[in-house]
Amino acid sequence: MAEMLPVWVATGTTEGTEPDGDAVRMLNTLQTNASDLEQVKRERGDPQAQLEAMQGFLERSGLKVEDLDRLNIIHVTGTKGKGSACAFTECILRNYGLKTGFYSSPHLVQVRERIRINGQPISKDLFNKYFWLVYNRLEQTKDPVHASMPAYFRFLTVMAFHVFLQEKVDLAVVEVGIGGAYDCTNIIRAPVVCGVSALGIDHTSILGDTMEKIAWQKGGIFKPGVPAFTVAQPERPLAVLRERAQERKCPLYLCPELDEFEEGCRALQLGLAGAHQRSNAALALQLARMWLQRRGCQGLGELKEVPPSTELVGRPVPLAPAFHPTDAMIQGLRDTEWLGRTQVLSHGPVTWYLDGAHTTSSIQACVRWFRQAALNQDKLHDGSEVRVLLFNATGDRDTAALLKLLLPCHFDYAVFCPNFTEESVANNVDQQNFNVTLENALTRCLENQRTWTRLLEEKGGQDPWLPAPLRVGGLLEPAPARGSLLLVPPAPRPLNSTALVFPCLAQALQWVAQGRDPHLAAPATSGAHPHPAASSGAVLLREAAAVRVLVTGSLHLVGGALRLLDPALSQ
Repeated sequence: MAEMLPVWVATGTTEGTEPDGDAVRMLNTLQTNASDLEQVKRERGDPQAQLEAMQGFLERSGLKVEDLDRLNIIHVTGTKGKGSACAFTECILRNYGLKTGFYSSPHLVQVRERIRINGQPISKDLFNKYFWLVYNRLEQTKDPVHASMPAYFRFLTVMAFHVFLQEKVDLAVVEVGIGGAYDCTNIIRAPVVCGVSALGIDHTSILGDTMEKIAWQKGGIFKPGVPAFTVAQPERPLAVLRERAQERKCPLYLCPELDEFEEGCRALQLGLAGAHQRSNAALALQLARMWLQRRGCQGLGELKEVPPSTELVGRPVPLAPAFHPTDAMIQGLRDTEWLGRTQVLSHGPVTWYLDGAHTTSSIQACVRWFRQAALNQDKLHDGSEVRVLLFNATGDRDTAALLKLLLPCHFDYAVFCPNFTEESVANNVDQQNFNVTLENALTRCLENQRTWTRLLEEKGGQDPWLPAPLRVGGLLEPAPARGSLLLVPPAPRPLNSTALVFPCLAQALQWVAQGRDPHLAAPATSGAHPHPAASSGAVLLREAAAVRVLVTGSLHLVGGALRLLDPALSQ
């Protein structure tokens, strides 16, 4: 049983919050409706009951399922890269002059990011307008049979459909929340085209613990007669996708590699960094082209097909033909932005590498990207570079497996903290998560610290860059001067320990930057972190010619970091 930690949380006021603060606070109450959460759990094994419940919420809000047909939806699922594939697809079609809607999750800084029109989060006024429209209709239609409100994600999904319909978008790109078959977005009955990005192991308590089970869930979005595309998958999960497509009379195609689209023309430039984004871009090209074809948009650019270079013989899923991308497609791929995914922020001597990777395969891709990106930075003649890992993981993920994959990055320090920007999130309604307490989050950080230490011990003596391992077992106590949570280690401890725990992102980032990032305050001298490594590390961080920081393990962690590192995102 986890050790109980004494926790002190600052109090705060909600005065001066943004105009949509009341709407977001009311939305957040839907996170904690215990009866609704229990209902969702009961419905988990009955997809029909789940879809009927979601359909009921939609109808109570004033819409019918058939109304969604007017949205010309592109429906995308997958484990890794589905958000990036959606972002590529939306940007390509926006470059054709179309008015686009884009529904995604989770948000990084503000909840409005989940509902976008023409690539931009809807305004605070629009969020306020549609939130209360949907909320009030659901309140007014309560009766003994329909006494509940939809949970958080279900509510936002209903709200997004209202926004897109009333704002008259030409199409909506809709990213599945979790899975596919049971996901509340799956009330969509007639999308124009569907997509499946790379599959992996994630959300095992909901989707199953094998790739085949997860593939079955993802294939649940296939619809009769609606073409679907998937990127290359392992053999057995791909076979499951094929079987699901056959069951549902859905024509399924395998995307060729991006190299096939580049044959005979210049290399395609992608707005998102990392080799793993190439498969997401290839999927987006196929989704956009099929959408244009099915919507009769022949006049928007000649799509010249070229024969695929790979034989189709023996393939369980037919290979879609590659084609010469149009200028709008090329521009769309180049212009795509997707915060928190292989993103680099250069703030003077401190460079932040942000990637929301949170599965084993996505962490592997993140490590390849980080090592290459750091290698490509200007080389320092004196070699005075400090590398820092800032990590957190949530849910049922195998943290040890993720951290082990990060060892080859040769970090000098590993910093662990919760996803909260401050010790109190009372003033930040977009970041409130009533299902995670600060105490539980800090317990998880201590477990991650112990795991990192154990991994270092197992590597001990094999790699000269690894410092002596840390012995853990401290308590969280309030620092007298500030009343903030700090990790107080038991003595004695080695001075070259590399793992530190901070109670919030603001304190972790301030320690790493040591006043050298103009967006961050210098760490407070009073109530400073008591661990000796924090003091010695602070000196190294202040004197290093370059500090390279990888922030990964959770999109929520990356979002909190972005809120502090790029304050404009909060405006």
